[in-house]
Amino acid sequence: MADFFNEWWGIWITILVVVSIAGCALLLWSQSKMKVKVDADGKPLPVETTGHVWDGDLMEHNNPLPRWWSVMFYATIVFGVAYLVLFPGLGSNQGKLGWSSTQEYQDEMKAGEKQYGPLFNKYAAMDIKEVAKDPQAKAIGERLFLNSCAQCHGSDAQGSKGFPNLTDQDWLYGGAPDTVKASIRDGRNGMMPPMAAAVGSDDDVRNVANFVLSLSNSAHDPIKAALGKSKFAACAACHGPEGKGNPALGAPNLTDKVWLHGGGIDNVMETINKGRNGRMPAHTGILSEAKIHLLAAYVWGLSNSGASAAQVTAEETKVANSLTSASAPPQK
Repeated sequence: MADFFNEWWGIWITILVVVSIAGCALLLWSQSKMKVKVDADGKPLPVETTGHVWDGDLMEHNNPLPRWWSVMFYATIVFGVAYLVLFPGLGSNQGKLGWSSTQEYQDEMKAGEKQYGPLFNKYAAMDIKEVAKDPQAKAIGERLFLNSCAQCHGSDAQGSKGFPNLTDQDWLYGGAPDTVKASIRDGRNGMMPPMAAAVGSDDDVRNVANFVLSLSNSAHDPIKAALGKSKFAACAACHGPEGKGNPALGAPNLTDKVWLHGGGIDNVMETINKGRNGRMPAHTGILSEAKIHLLAAYVWGLSNSGASAAQVTAEETKVANSLTSASAPPQK
């Protein structure tokens, strides 16, 4: 890509701009030389046509340009030249005023930090659960969410296939306030490897898929589910022997009816055969620590209007302690 950004391109753009402006001015000047022809008595002669005729008598006249129109056109040329002298536009030339969009952005960010920095710092010093109750903090958090998170999770935070719903109590990595903050700050990279080889044949994959569906009382074949129970041992390292998942690994709970990539036999078999790889980007460097704190409070509050963080944390700890650890965190 470096070949596309060198001094020659700046020179080429400068030449192109100058020639374009000069060409417009020359064309306008040449057309302005045309005058209305008159006879010896000063009376206008019939207007010449371009030779184009439509519908028998609809002709295109070759009239001189109106003076007001020419004056406006000349004014735009003068304006364009003045703009290029004062502002960037001629290749690498920065203009007499030294303006740049980067500098304007930095100035606006500094002004915003000066105005709103104390407010963000106030919330950063508060506990996330307390911030989540503050109406003003919720309004600011909503704006941060719409700018930074809604592209994946939706403006209503209810997600879609492959993108988690943030308004329920189902959390891959846990829904405690500090855990939510860590997810936003550091990102997540949940990966379930293809498990078909570990499970066995195609029939074994179908049997295990039916067993997984049986854990949440979803539609399944009871006979095939019974056959797949023993093969589920290959999955238990991450999901646990009872399929209740492990937040420490990001392994989802298979006993509820919440499916990140869709339920049903076909989707579950696809997950077993191909695995899943989901990534949430880290927002460190994109948002300040204070904004991440406030955003975490907003996200946490979406699913905890009636539940306390202590209840959520206690449940996560109970589930995590009852399961064995594994190296590859799958995704449901």
